[in-house]
Parts: sequence; C-alpha cells; structure tokens
Amino acid sequence: MSLNILGLRTVIYRTDDLLRAKEWYTTILGFKPYFDEPFYVCFNVGGYELGLIPAEGTADEIKTTNVTPYWGVRDIKSSFDELLKQGATPFEEPADVGGDIIVATVLDPWGNTFGLIHNPHFSIPT
Repeated sequence: MSLNILGLRTVIYRTDDLLRAKEWYTTILGFKPYFDEPFYVCFNVGGYELGLIPAEGTADEIKTTNVTPYWGVRDIKSSFDELLKQGATPFEEPADVGGDIIVATVLDPWGNTFGLIHNPHFSIPT
C-alpha cells in the first residue's frame, strides 16, 4: 500500500545508503524516482519534490530531527501505520492540533523526520 501523499514543495534527505533509501521510498510512495543518479535521486510527489542525496560527514551531522517536512495525506492513521510497517519508527503519534488538522511524525530508517499532515483547509493556489 502506498501512502497517497498529496504534496509538498521540496524536501531533501541525506542517507548513507542511497540505493536502500531509493528502494524504501519507492515502496512507500508506490512509484519510482523521475531522476536517478548516484549524486541525487528525486521523486515527483503530487507536483512537489522529495530528494535523496548521499550523506557526507559523521552520523551526527547527517541525521537530524530539527527540520520536519510535512507531507499531506488523506488518512493520517493508515498512512502512519503503513510507514511503521515499512520500517519507520514512531516519533510523534497522530494528534489533532486544532481546526481539524492532524499531524504525526516518524523517523525513516536513516533517522530523518518524516511528517504527515491531514489539513482539510489546505488548497494549492491555481
């Protein structure tokens, strides 16, 4: 099952195993990257970009939770559960933050924060 992510502008994750990261994100998104090179892999997710780059530096320098990109989803609970099933670990359980907006975060297998948001008020300007 893919997450049915609705979109974001751009987020780039560093990884010490680009091939494994590409495979993991291909599985959770349900499609292959549109750009796939040894220096950068990126997926077009609803008109937004999720990029992967090879990590440089120490593990502490490349793994961070201080930036949280939130990816829009229709069903946060099933999306959260699917990420856990695919090897992510829970960071913040789904929670209503007001106005019918629900957020949650997990850590991907490389320690990156992966946020989910269900916001019924969000619309992309045309």
